[in-house]
Amino acid sequence: MTDERLRKLFSASFAEKAEGYKEPDFEKIHREMAKKNVTLSLLWNEYCAECRQSGDIPYMYTGFCNLYRAYNQRSKVTMHIERRPGEQMEVDWAGATMGITDNITGEIIPAYMFVAVLSYSGYAYVEGFLSRNQENWINAHINAYRHFSGSTRILVPDNLKTGVTRADAYDPEINRTYHEMAEHYQTAVLPARVRKPKDKPGVEGSVGVVSTWIIAALRNWKFFSLNELNIAVTEKLYELNNKPFQKKPGSRQSVSDLGN
Repeated sequence: MTDERLRKLFSASFAEKAEGYKEPDFEKIHREMAKKNVTLSLLWNEYCAECRQSGDIPYMYTGFCNLYRAYNQRSKVTMHIERRPGEQMEVDWAGATMGITDNITGEIIPAYMFVAVLSYSGYAYVEGFLSRNQENWINAHINAYRHFSGSTRILVPDNLKTGVTRADAYDPEINRTYHEMAEHYQTAVLPARVRKPKDKPGVEGSVGVVSTWIIAALRNWKFFSLNELNIAVTEKLYELNNKPFQKKPGSRQSVSDLGN
C-alpha cells in the first residue's frame, strides 16, 4: 500500500472526515473546553456515550482529537482553549506613566502603572507606584490577589529583573523573593519568553486598553499624591471592568463572576 492509503486507514482524519461516522458538535466541545477541569478525553467519552444511545459510529480518540485540532485551525480559536477560570494571571508594567505634581516645587513625578489580568475573563487590576523596585512589585501582586479575592494556579510575568533573575525558554531562574511569594500563594511562575508577547496576550492587550481608558482619560487631571492618583485609577478601572464588550455579550466583570 502507498503511504497515503495507510494514512487513510489508520487515522480518522488527515483533513478528511471518515464516512459513516457521527460528526462531533465542535462548537459545543469548544465551549466546554473553556470550563475548569474539562479535558478532551472526558468530552470524547461523553461523545461515545451519545453515539451508543443513538446507534451512531463514533470516531476513535485520535481521530476525534485530529478533527478538533482542524476545527481550531479553521476557527483560529486555539489560544482560547487554554484559558480556564481561576487558572492564570498575567502581569506587567504599562509602558506609559502617569504624573504626580509636587505641591511645593511643581515638579512632575512619574508614577508607574502595574497591570494584572485574569486570562480567562480579561478582568483587570491597575495600581500606580513611584518606582518599579522589587518591594513594589511584590506589593502589587498582593494587592491584585486581594482585588481578585484569591490567587491563580499560574502566574505569567514578563522577564523583569524584579521577577526573573535569568531568562531561559526551558529553565528560567525565578527571583528568590518572587519565588517565595509564589510558594506562599501556591501558584506556579511561568515567565513569558523573551520577545514573545503572545505568551501573555491578556495583559499585552489590557496594557493598551489601560493606556487609553485610564491613563489617557486622566491626562488632564492633576494629582498631588499617589493616593489621589490611585483613587482616580480605581474609579476608571471599575468603569473598564464593567464596560460591555463590543463583539460579544457581557463584560470583564460579568465573565469573571460567571467563571468563579
